[in-house]
Parts: sequence; C-alpha cells; structure tokens
Amino acid sequence: MRRLLTSAFVALVVLAASTAVLASPRAGAASLSYTALNPGGLTPFAETVDVNVVFVGMSPDTSVVDDDFPATASPQTRFKLFYGLSAEADLGITYTYAYDFFDTSSAWEDSLFTYVASIAEAKPRTLFQDEYNAQAGSRDVGQNHWIDAPSVEEWLITNPPAGVDTTKPTMFFINWWGRSDFIDHVYTKIGEPDPDTGNDFGLVRHSRKIVAWGGTAPDDEETGYGGAARRVWFYDMSAGPEAWGGSYEITNADIDGDGARDYRIPAIWEYTGTPLTYNHPGYGSAQLETDIGMVIRYVGLDLLVTSSPLYPPYFTRNELPGTVNLDVNTVEGWNQMNASEVFVTPDLFLQEVKELPSGFESTLTADYQDIKFDGDWNRCYKQFVQDKVCYNDLHPGYASFGGFVNPFLVSGRNRSSFLDGTPAYEAGLVNWSIGAPPKQPGLLGFADDNWLDGTQSGVFSFVYPAAVAAGYGLTTTMIHEYGHHSSVSHPHDGLDPATGVDFGPSGDFFFAWLGDESNSMMSYIDVNWDFSQFDRDNSARHHAAGYAKIANILAGNVLASPGAAAAAAKLASADAHLAAAQAAFAAHDYALALSEARSAYNDVHDGAGLAGVPVTIVEPSTWTIVGPIKPGNGPNGKAGRGTYAKDLEDRANIKRMFAP
Repeated sequence: MRRLLTSAFVALVVLAASTAVLASPRAGAASLSYTALNPGGLTPFAETVDVNVVFVGMSPDTSVVDDDFPATASPQTRFKLFYGLSAEADLGITYTYAYDFFDTSSAWEDSLFTYVASIAEAKPRTLFQDEYNAQAGSRDVGQNHWIDAPSVEEWLITNPPAGVDTTKPTMFFINWWGRSDFIDHVYTKIGEPDPDTGNDFGLVRHSRKIVAWGGTAPDDEETGYGGAARRVWFYDMSAGPEAWGGSYEITNADIDGDGARDYRIPAIWEYTGTPLTYNHPGYGSAQLETDIGMVIRYVGLDLLVTSSPLYPPYFTRNELPGTVNLDVNTVEGWNQMNASEVFVTPDLFLQEVKELPSGFESTLTADYQDIKFDGDWNRCYKQFVQDKVCYNDLHPGYASFGGFVNPFLVSGRNRSSFLDGTPAYEAGLVNWSIGAPPKQPGLLGFADDNWLDGTQSGVFSFVYPAAVAAGYGLTTTMIHEYGHHSSVSHPHDGLDPATGVDFGPSGDFFFAWLGDESNSMMSYIDVNWDFSQFDRDNSARHHAAGYAKIANILAGNVLASPGAAAAAAKLASADAHLAAAQAAFAAHDYALALSEARSAYNDVHDGAGLAGVPVTIVEPSTWTIVGPIKPGNGPNGKAGRGTYAKDLEDRANIKRMFAP
C-alpha cells in the first residue's frame, strides 16, 4: 500500500441500517420482501466489539484515557475514498464499541514480572538505547535484557487477569518501572528468518528490538498456542527505549526529516521528569493518560482490531471468482542470477497467502514463469527509475504521473504475454530482478491500482543487490503485497472512521509505527511472515460484506428484469443466507459470516441465470488503461492519484526498512 494523503478524503456516508427491505420488481414479477438482501443497496452488518483494556503496574484515570474514544465506527475502502468515491467505499459495516477497563492485582503483577524476569537474557544495550543515554533524559539505561515477545503474549493468554476474556480484543498496557525487581529490557521475536536469504531480522537488527507485540493466531507455525483464537496485544511502556516507535530520540523533534514534529510515546519514566526537549506536549500522569488513549484509538482500534480495507474486498467483478490464480512472473534482469529460483520460495508463498480469509483461499493456486528483460520490459523499467513515463506517445495524459505508473502500464499492455486468460481470477504478480546497472529501484514493492477508480491491479516486487545485502528476497514482499491486493491495510496506517482522517506514521501520528510491533505480515518490521489474528478477522469481515455488496448489485439487476419471477426462490435463499451472515457477524463468527455471504452471492448469481440476466463486469477492469488522464480530471473532480505517486509508495521507506 502507498500511504494516502488526508486531503483526498471526503466525509463518510452514514448507513441507515434497516431490519427489513422491500424490493420493487418489474411489473409481472411477484412482490418480494427481504430481511437481509437489499437489492441495489447494502446489507447492514452490525457488531458490538467488546474492547478490554488492562492496566498493569499503573492505575490511570480512565475518564482521561477514554475522553476521545469513538462510540461507533464504519470501515471504508480507503482507495475508493482516495478517488472521492464515497458511495463505493461503503461496506455496510457498523461497529459499536463497548470498553471495559481492568486494573490488575499486586499478586497477578508479581506472577507476570516473575515470569518475565525468568526468561530475560542479559544482552548489550542496543545502538538506540545508547543514543538515548547520550541525551538528557530522566535516567540512563543500564544492563539490557532480551525478552521473548511471543512467550509473554502466550503467558498473558494462558494467565489472564480475573474477568478478562482474551478471545475478545484485549490491550495490555504494562509498566514494570518503579518495582524493586525492574530490569532494563527490550522484547524480541527471533527464529523466523527471511526464507530466501536466511536473514533473521529479529536477531541481527537493533531496530527490531521492540516494546510491543501481539495478534498471534493459534495456528501460527512458529509461535501458535492452539485452541480458540485470542486477540491480545501488549505494550510495555517501561521497555526500551527503542527505534521503531521513536522513543529513543528525545532531542530531535523531527526524526523522519519531513519538516513536522513527530509525535511519539516516550518511555514511561519520562512522564515524571521535566518536559522533553523535543517539545512533547507535556508530562505527568495526565499526559500519560492522554497518550494511552491515543494509542488505544488510533493503533488498537483503527489499525489492529477494526481496520479499514485498502482495496475493495472483492475483485471488482459481478462475476466473482470461485478460484483465484496467483500468476507470478519474474523479469530476469540480473546478470547470471536466476532470481525466480534463488529468491522465491513457492511453498511458503502459497501457504501464507492461504491464511487470509477471502472466500476463495481454499482454491488458491500459483504458477511461476520468467520474462526476458528486453523490449518494453527493459525500456519501461529504465524509465521507471528515471521517473519518465513510458508509452507517453500513446497516452500523453500519463506524463504528469511520473515514472511510478510504468509497472502498471507495461504489465497492462503486455498482460496477454503472462496471464492465461482462464475463467479464474488471475492476480498478476510481476517481479523485477535488477543488477547494476541499470539503476536499482530503491524500494521493495507495491500493490498498485488501475490509476482510474481505486480498483486493485498488479502486485510489483523488486530484488537487487542492495536489497539482498539488507536481507530481503522476493517471497516476503510478494506475500505482503498480495495481502494489500486482497484488501488488507498496514498496521501502521489507516482510516479513523469517526473523523474521516486517513493517517500514516508521521507528524502527529508518528506513534502509529507501534502497530507494526505485532505478528502481522503487513508490518514493516520483518520478524514474521504470517497474517495476524487481527488481519484474519478484518479480512473475513470485509470480504463477507464484499460478497453481500455484489450480491445486492446483482439482485437489483435481476428484479429490474422481465425474468425476475424465475429467480424468486434463489433470491429468497440468498436472503436467508445473508440473514445467517448477519447473525454470525454479530456473534463474532467471521468465518461463518464469510461462508454464508458467499453462499448468498452464489444464489443470486444462479438466480440471474434463471432470470436471463447477464453477469457482466460492473466496474473498470483491473488492467483497464485509458488515456489521456490529466490531474484534476479524475472522478468527481478529484486529481488523478498518480499525481501523488512519489508519496504513496509501499515498502518504500528504505531508511527504516534497512535500519541497523
């Protein structure tokens, strides 16, 4: 995903949910009423999300913590909003939040910290702890310790405080500081190296020593705990200071160099000292409570528990696919290097993407082929790194977009050379393997759209000497970017539905980087290659609403047709399936909600056949190339999104990705 620009978004559309919908078929068709099917509209999905917030070693004033919490939220498709298509962005989902706060007992805290101390290993301070010590902080970090983050997460799951149900979203805010048994520490996630290079980022990188963790699924191959899914994320505010969230830097206001003060959450002992020199808004208990509230809302809710999809959670076709093929192509431009053999691990790629609920994960297949680095593939890549648009003579409107449009253009214009054209949906993944020269790309990959209306298009990944030296092959980038293609956002950028603000981890939201400290393939921290339980929950919810949305579009077409009566039984069955999907959604059974919504779509699709209604593409294709397109001439008067391409790259923060 590319970080989106806040100014491109519009006010949210409020969905007025109803419990019964009256259809209006053409004359001659029987009058039908439905409880869940809403032909031409949206099926409302409602869920009360119970959010547990557990305070360990602290007792903040919860009236300050929850002062700005949303009561409800409705996720929106972020790329549809980018193009100003607010109606298309709506999915019909409404969350109502129920917050429950817990203070842990002294006995429970003694048990936790005794366990944590028992697994701590004395280690040298990180480079970033040393940088912190070189500044005028409240104290200096002494002997450092590494603590295995997944082990602590599992302990919290196995030994929850009284009354805390960790099958519900549960956030632990931990403070060890101030106890006589406190030791300086960071958390680690070790033992899941890059499958192509063998680089274990969690072990060798100082920047991957963390202060938060969670979201592990029970069947995670490395750190799964078995049994029912749990939804735990913990943030130890007495750990670190560390690099990822920026708590090590208390002098420089602008860590990332974008000209804005970067709001980050300091180590907990800084709240008792003098105001920080980088002009953190304040100190003391009130500011600590405010900061905790911001992390709960913008990281916990917006990025982890109830995120918004990046791309549409359906592949933008009336004819939704029963099977999906991952068509992987590698443009071999690295002399004497067969990148598709060296830097792609096929079994792991398919295994990991099948973790993501979408309704067709059981039918996913993948095939692999190479493309010669010649002709358009050579020319367009070289112009890509030169920021020049290829095919400019054919589509002059693309000139203003810069070279970032080239992977989409060259793949779209040459798609017949690598896509098979089978009935299954083919997700086109194109890798570029590049030596030097030509110039290396300086990013790992991105999941593109069609540069027209926010429909997902190609998945593009890059491997080159500097990336390999930093520990990256192609496989993990492919998994990450296909996650976006399927609809999943990062855990460090997203939409706050209550305000309509789409935010990334910079400026006032720099602290959003903390969301990356979770067991999610969609983070940038690169210590695991699995989709988190939060990713899976959100994907299932969003795709359930996606199936319902397309089913309702088709149902509207059926009821407007002369043959509507022939589809009556199928539409009634679809209505029943959607009602079951609504009930499952409300009961937090997202897998069942997805299955029932898919069955509803299949019923409506069959009904369309009985009614003689053709099932056709209702939105521009994944690979539609039109021209000219000019900035300011986009949908609803919005500027074409390519104008901002340089700001919207994914996995492009190489300074952060390659940090020591």
